[in-house]
Amino acid sequence: MDNQILVIEDEPSVGEVVQLYLRRAGFSVSVAQDGLKALELLESQLPALVILDLMLPGADGWEITRRLRARSDVPIIMLTARRSEIDRIAGLELGADDYVVKPFSPQELVSRVRAVLRRTHPLGEDEAETPRQQVLEYDGMRIDPQTRLVMVIGEEKALTAKEFDLLYLLAQHPRQVFTRDQLLERVWGESDYIDPGTVTVHIRRLREKIEPNPAEPRHLQTVWGVGYRFEP
Repeated sequence: MDNQILVIEDEPSVGEVVQLYLRRAGFSVSVAQDGLKALELLESQLPALVILDLMLPGADGWEITRRLRARSDVPIIMLTARRSEIDRIAGLELGADDYVVKPFSPQELVSRVRAVLRRTHPLGEDEAETPRQQVLEYDGMRIDPQTRLVMVIGEEKALTAKEFDLLYLLAQHPRQVFTRDQLLERVWGESDYIDPGTVTVHIRRLREKIEPNPAEPRHLQTVWGVGYRFEP
């Protein structure tokens, strides 16, 4: 299913346009116009990526994201007319990988799909031999890139794909400060089409999962006016 995209969109004209441009780009596309039907499809087989409207009959996009994130890290791009900052942050907090506001450019959407798939695609054999694959251990924390498991004081922490990649990059370079743009380039593969707030949201979620006190982070530290660093 590496090339399969599921578009969940109740507006036929929007679904047709998205389907057309994605197929021209070489993807195999399925479209669901109802939230409950989409959940049935997702139960039977997971695609490589989901493009998801929020306002849907049957089950809305929020509910679909919650259910999907409870069992899978399949990439999700929310495509919606809801343009407020609160909605965008809520979508990212819930587990969306990107958030696109209508009206939108179909070509840009295709670029975002490619960018998300690049950063979530498994590493190739050549990359598996690089230092990036080394297990990292810091003060009760163990980060294993081959199994993609993170253990903190013997307890396994469930991270999404992007949360793991972000943590691993920072932990690979202890005390080095990364700007949000640098993190977008290194972890997400792009910075032009992705809201820089995505980094802030993922850092917040990581702190909630790995820090004893997220309000006073020990490892994932903010360098005000610059970016973030990992303190070993």
